[in-house]
Amino acid sequence: METRMKSKQIDVRGFLLKIHKRLLGRNDKPGWIQQTIKYGLLIILGFVYIYPLIYMLATSFKSLEDLLNTSVKWLPTQIYWQNYIQAFNVLDIRQSLLGSLLISMIPTVFQVAVCGLVGYGFARFDFPFKRTLFFLLVFSFIVPPQILMMPTYVLYSELNFLGKLTVFIVPAALGNGLKSTLFILIYYSFFKQTPNSLYEAAEVDGASEWTCFTRIGIPMAIPAIIIVFLFSFVWYWNETYLVNLYLQSQPGNTRWITLLTQLQGFKDSYSSMASSSSAASVGVVDKLNEGITMAATMITLVPLLITYFVLQKYFVESVDRSGITGE
Repeated sequence: METRMKSKQIDVRGFLLKIHKRLLGRNDKPGWIQQTIKYGLLIILGFVYIYPLIYMLATSFKSLEDLLNTSVKWLPTQIYWQNYIQAFNVLDIRQSLLGSLLISMIPTVFQVAVCGLVGYGFARFDFPFKRTLFFLLVFSFIVPPQILMMPTYVLYSELNFLGKLTVFIVPAALGNGLKSTLFILIYYSFFKQTPNSLYEAAEVDGASEWTCFTRIGIPMAIPAIIIVFLFSFVWYWNETYLVNLYLQSQPGNTRWITLLTQLQGFKDSYSSMASSSSAASVGVVDKLNEGITMAATMITLVPLLITYFVLQKYFVESVDRSGITGE
């Protein structure tokens, strides 16, 4: 009798232990509760980030009737391509896309190259006032850009850079482009992780410093190059204030326009139309503006999405190999 009682107690304890392991998991395997919490949080965060894109995409294909129909929430009754046709015309897609690519790509190429050289120099060489210069570099990163806005504008005006693409190219070529300090620090951390034995072995074989940089430094810094390229391209692409200030502030200068500045002007023009219309038609104008605006916004996002999807694999590998993981 006692043996049976003990065996039943053992069975109950074993059953409870199995439930405990399945619910709370073990050291090498998460349990059901942990998995539920993890995937639940991922679904919630994913929905928060994806919801605006889904909303924009659905609204961009809605006709005016669907926009005014309160029963149509997500799926339009028909695919209405006229929003995209009007958005292409309003954005002046050829000129604005070319302007966006030039303003984004050329300074980005200079930043990738110049910031890499500066970061390599700080990581590899010892020279007078190195710590002082590095401190000034970090200090320039924390200084609010609004403080330097007026002196920078006056300087560019005296150099006759305003209204020309050189207003972005020259600073990037001199290591003073958008977020250049951050990119230099990224390169610095990558080059600092490269073993000195590789450079010493190359120098023993007669390699120059330039050869060490091109044959050892650059291949080892491919993750940093990809990160800097993506971030720099996105920041220049999304920049509207400096584009309006430096390139479009001159009277009659309509050469350098971008997709985002056109989108900004498109919204303003429709807002002025709505304010000047009668109260009965304001809602209609707002709804029409919303559909075409969402189509124009999707058009401006397409180049960024294509760039990210093309480089997604390399970008994830770059983050995994960065200093975040300590490798």
